[in-house]
Amino acid sequence: MELHALPFLNRREELSRLQALSNSPRGGLAVLYGRRRVGKTRLLLEWIRRSGGLYITADRSSPEIQRRYVAEAIAARFPAFAEVAYPDWAALLSRLSREAAAAGWRGPIIFDELPYLAESSPEFAGVLQRWIDHDAREAGLTTAVAGSSQRMMHGIALAASAPLYGRAAQELALGPLPPAYLRTAFPDADAIRLVEHYTAWGGVPRYWELASAERGAVVQRVDRLLLDPLGPLHREPDRLLLEELPSAAEARPLLDAIGAGAHRLSEIAGRAGIPATSLSRPIHRLIDMGIVRREVPFGESEKKTKVSLYRIADACLRLWFRAVAPNRALLASSGAAARIAALRRVWDGLRGEAFEELCRAEWPRVADRVLRSGPFGPASRWWRGSAPEWDLVSAAQDGKTVVLGSAHFSERPLAPGRIARLADELALRAAPSLPPALRAAAIVRVLFVPAAGPGARTPAGVRLVTADALLSGQP
Repeated sequence: MELHALPFLNRREELSRLQALSNSPRGGLAVLYGRRRVGKTRLLLEWIRRSGGLYITADRSSPEIQRRYVAEAIAARFPAFAEVAYPDWAALLSRLSREAAAAGWRGPIIFDELPYLAESSPEFAGVLQRWIDHDAREAGLTTAVAGSSQRMMHGIALAASAPLYGRAAQELALGPLPPAYLRTAFPDADAIRLVEHYTAWGGVPRYWELASAERGAVVQRVDRLLLDPLGPLHREPDRLLLEELPSAAEARPLLDAIGAGAHRLSEIAGRAGIPATSLSRPIHRLIDMGIVRREVPFGESEKKTKVSLYRIADACLRLWFRAVAPNRALLASSGAAARIAALRRVWDGLRGEAFEELCRAEWPRVADRVLRSGPFGPASRWWRGSAPEWDLVSAAQDGKTVVLGSAHFSERPLAPGRIARLADELALRAAPSLPPALRAAAIVRVLFVPAAGPGARTPAGVRLVTADALLSGQP
């Protein structure tokens, strides 16, 4: 597979903030964090490319070797820097600020994968804090630190007790890319195929990059990248858990349970064979890592409600636990046809879930185009007991309008008759119980479909939104 990099996507606001920091005469500190594969390094390298800074990435090695590697990276800017063996980090950083001040160079200097440095040298965070407070500030240096380990980044920079807490002029949390950027990654795909790509890869740019280098239908790309035991993503969940610092491998049974369909804490505990009282710490760690999300019904307080569901947030990992985890022996001993057949047994359900998520993710962005009113707040699901569920509920920020949405995936454009029947059902469905502040709001019902056949119409009071409308333009 010939892998080619995607063009730099989105991150306009983040890049603008970083460039403003490096243009400041006082310099300062930026802290970047987010789950693996979301493009932190790509953003930092783009910043370096535009600003002429210095990029340093750490790995898991001894402190002495780490310092040698860092010195060699700095030597790209200050040629004699690596000719000295530095006894400790304070000596290395002190010389760096002196060299920068003498040359009138103000950075930025980036320390990527900071948790690896802190793991091998526990004193590093404190040394870096003193250097940023004094030497780097006096030299007007712009510095950035980044890392994927949520626990370690909190311990170094984000928690109130962290050495770097409160020192960042910019603190940027990077999440997955919005679905609208799928068109750039897969320019030849129609709207239905883009929904399928979202089903397989979610909003993770590293997965988009791998998939865009493949050819064929989406299920064939999934087979080569994920199902095939030789595929680069075949062991992705274990790799993500092991790369976390410290390792999060102990949380794997929870992912198996959630991936198999257990979404309430009691169900997860039963499937995983773990006491429910022991779930809090590992499940919150998976949430911090961006792998699991907690879902509460629209209008419920996350702090007060006892109605919660836990789902795998990452689309690629959700696919893995549905298609790979229960079929490891089959996948190891079968060819592509059998592997794809195993995928197709769960593919429809995965596409339906992904389409619902795409609708909720993109609704606030496209609401004004659809309704000529807004802005709208985030969209959520709603469920309660035996009452009819809603795939999407979203309220206008002025509280005057509430949208109730139903999403239906189909691998072909829906015929006018099918759309009319779905719209009629939607018009008759009982509305959810809304918070008191929204009970006087006007209700608008919206039917979401991937594509509509020619002549499709909906009855009065129901709006029709297609995937093309959801994925059009840029966020």
